Amino acid sequence: MGRSTVRGKVLRIRDGAASERVDTLIAEEPLEIRLDGTPLAITMRTPGHDFDLVSGFLVGEGVVAARSEIQAIRYCAGAVEDGTNTYNVLDVSLAPGVPRPDTSLERNFYTTSSCGLCGKASLDAVRMQAQWLVSDDALRVGADTLGLLPDRLRSYQRLFDRTGGLHAAGLFDGEGEMLAVREDVGRHNAVDKLIGWALNSGRLPLRETVLVVSGRASFELVQKAWMAGVPALAAVSAPSSLAVDLAAEAGMTLVGFLRGSSMNVYTGQDRVLLEERAGTAPGAGSREALDG
Repeated sequence: MGRSTVRGKVLRIRDGAASERVDTLIAEEPLEIRLDGTPLAITMRTPGHDFDLVSGFLVGEGVVAARSEIQAIRYCAGAVEDGTNTYNVLDVSLAPGVPRPDTSLERNFYTTSSCGLCGKASLDAVRMQAQWLVSDDALRVGADTLGLLPDRLRSYQRLFDRTGGLHAAGLFDGEGEMLAVREDVGRHNAVDKLIGWALNSGRLPLRETVLVVSGRASFELVQKAWMAGVPALAAVSAPSSLAVDLAAEAGMTLVGFLRGSSMNVYTGQDRVLLEERAGTAPGAGSREALDG
């Protein structure tokens, strides 16, 4: 819809000299998610790929696991009093027979989209909700290949190039080929958009893939990866202690501080190969898939 960025004037000061210029800012707007007209969650996001964002959010919360479980997603016409459609309210209709989430969990949905849950109860809840095992996933990836992924992700961050203010999530196969990438002002939203793309493309569970994120690895991101069947999560920054606990619980490979040939592998070390197979070159990725 072309609302991902806005233009505004800025006073630029360099070496004591000031000049006015027009700068590009990343857009941030609220998105309200409703289920059959009932408010469920509100998140701040960068407009764009909203249907994927909502789909991925529902996967991460254990509401759906297949595209067939969503009957429809639509923007709410007349979302404000004067009848204007702000494109900031989405209503989801679940398919017949799909259980609705307990409305008492609405507060938890809001918390999960922002700062997450805490403690052993959270680990138990995710374990009970997870649709797929990742502990037995056959993914094996070379450390050299992993080291290339952050730069490859960065090369596809088109909005970041214009604004300098976005998180990104990229999905790769074990050979380092980019399958898809999404950007958003919120790192959780970027992952939701990516998982929503996978849901709507009929790709869940995401077997033998690596999810790479541009920030730190939090409990919520490990949770979202597990709920989508992703066996490996790699972050350019640090993981939290609860993220490591949950990854170990899931049997997921968790990599932090991924910067070139340097990285820390916190869990699932057996999936990371120190020697690349002879004759294997990391793939360059498909721009068509990225734009899908």
